[in-house]
Amino acid sequence: MSGVISEETGVGKALKYVAIQSFVESSFFTKLSELKLNEFKLDASKRAIRGFFTSPKKLNKFNDFPTLNLDFQSFEKGPVADSKNVYVTGELFNVNTIEEFKNLNKQDQLKEWGQEIFNDIVAAKELNFKHFNRFYILTFSDLKKYKFYYWVAYPTLHSPWNVVGGSNEELVHKYSDKIKEFLDDESDFNQFIQVVNGKLVNLQDIHLAQHGTFVFIDSSLNKEQKPSIQLKNYLYFLANKGFEEVDIIIYRNNGSSFHSHLKLDKADFKNDVLPKITGWERTSQGKLGAKLADLGSLINPHQLAEQAVDLNLKLMKWRIAPELNLDIIKEQRVLLLGAGTLGSYVARALMGWGVRNITFVDNGRISYSNPVRQPLFSFKDCYSDNGQGEWKAARAAESLKEIFPGVNSKGLNLEVPMIGHPVSDEAKSKANFNILSDLFDENDIIFLLMDSRESRWLPTVIGYAKNKIVINAALGFDSYLVMRHGSLKQNEKDRLGCYYCNDVVAPNDSLSDRTLDQMCTVTRPGGALMASALAVELLVSILQHPESKGAPNGSSTKFGEVPHQIRGFLHNFQQTKLYAPNYKHCSACSDVVIEKYNEGGWEFVKKCLNDSGYLEDICGLRKVQEEADLATAELMGDLGFSDDEDEDAEWLD
Repeated sequence: MSGVISEETGVGKALKYVAIQSFVESSFFTKLSELKLNEFKLDASKRAIRGFFTSPKKLNKFNDFPTLNLDFQSFEKGPVADSKNVYVTGELFNVNTIEEFKNLNKQDQLKEWGQEIFNDIVAAKELNFKHFNRFYILTFSDLKKYKFYYWVAYPTLHSPWNVVGGSNEELVHKYSDKIKEFLDDESDFNQFIQVVNGKLVNLQDIHLAQHGTFVFIDSSLNKEQKPSIQLKNYLYFLANKGFEEVDIIIYRNNGSSFHSHLKLDKADFKNDVLPKITGWERTSQGKLGAKLADLGSLINPHQLAEQAVDLNLKLMKWRIAPELNLDIIKEQRVLLLGAGTLGSYVARALMGWGVRNITFVDNGRISYSNPVRQPLFSFKDCYSDNGQGEWKAARAAESLKEIFPGVNSKGLNLEVPMIGHPVSDEAKSKANFNILSDLFDENDIIFLLMDSRESRWLPTVIGYAKNKIVINAALGFDSYLVMRHGSLKQNEKDRLGCYYCNDVVAPNDSLSDRTLDQMCTVTRPGGALMASALAVELLVSILQHPESKGAPNGSSTKFGEVPHQIRGFLHNFQQTKLYAPNYKHCSACSDVVIEKYNEGGWEFVKKCLNDSGYLEDICGLRKVQEEADLATAELMGDLGFSDDEDEDAEWLD
């Protein structure tokens, strides 16, 4: 019969016990996985936990077996006020690999645990219920599949007691009321009580003798006269203290109490030798073996995905980067201006880092050439009922949710006002500007991933004005640029340049009058992947720096360096880190441009869009050009050249 342990003895009748069973709630494993990820990591040290049995005063007809319960509260510390349950101390041994779980010598481990209980019983000055009922649980947590292998042990010390007499019902009846009163009056639970001169005393006040009468408060109400196996440790205690013959009242609150008269086989008992120890829990089939809790089939798949994403990131902290701040990455709100090749790969890398809030902005539709290079789109997105492809931004946001439902993604079909492209519909352009400005307010990080140079000007200006982290990624045929923009809060010496700081003219229209190869972004396919990955990794390094966006060029964090620019060349597979300081006449990030933007808002932007020469005037580039032309003319004059002597002048008219 499962759960019943029988012991054959040399003299008298065999004594049968009811084994303890464990009931481990899913919340126990949920808490264990949390602690494994955030606290235990690779530390396999044994840790104190607790469990509980239902109080014998609260048992009912369904409590056929003594049941140890474990839940999320098993890991909590401090006293527990709970009249329904009796708490016991235990130990968790959570190993790091399934091989370690399988190969651990279970008998040696049980002996080690049994030795601890033996020492408690023999040497402890104060004894209580917890000393005799300690439990141990060996576990392995497969957090990728959310499977938990576990095996509970209740180390039990054996002593050669034999049943030599039948049940004395009169003795049981005599003390039943006294036992109930004793349990009601005691603040601490006492499972084993001695009867001395008709009075009940707990183990702290035990009267040593060769003969004695004791009460065992049973933790199960099985229909047969079989005490819980918890009795065995108490019997070993009696044998160790010199008792040779005892009367045991097995008390139950439902009236099924009974009595056994036991005699110790002294020839087979040695007081100073560790006794035989058993106690590994058996399966429901009555076999020795571990159990498996497969929570993957019970937990919502969305929750599993969330935990799996966090798992991959937290594993970095275990050995490689313990100082890595994952929370600051996860909480960022990211705006991607561009939902094409760069936008798709940047979004995927951001999700890999745990970013949950991503917004796409684009005004293009998905074409047949896109899916092979842009991983958020597929062939079916290239056509719809109206014969056109899906809008890129909206479809990209939907794709992210299909990949990971825990992401908060959205897409806006928006045309970013571009310098060099005069305003033709002011109401529409102003509305787009206002939406873009609001998006900058709502987000912490801005990625510039568009396919034209002039489309990045306005986001660059707004990014500086609103003091946002701005990451720029741009592609050539076989080259790429990844850079971070500086901040107005950086001191003048350390202030980093922006995408336009090396220009001597304001950005202008590069989209009109283009051939087919100019209308398409013609690049080597691998460049986008490399640039996207570097852009996201650069962001992570920025976030790990205490000064964040204000980090000086080349400064380091515990996670690595924070460069200003990374330029890569695929034709020779080279990559270079560069630094360009802020240019005081920059058409996008100079102080005067930001001041004019803050003062005029849309009106200033409109003037710049309609006339890039206006922008060159206010930022000083026009004057720089004029001074350069004058210096060139003077130099040519000093060298003896003049326009009148140009032999080819007539051909250039």
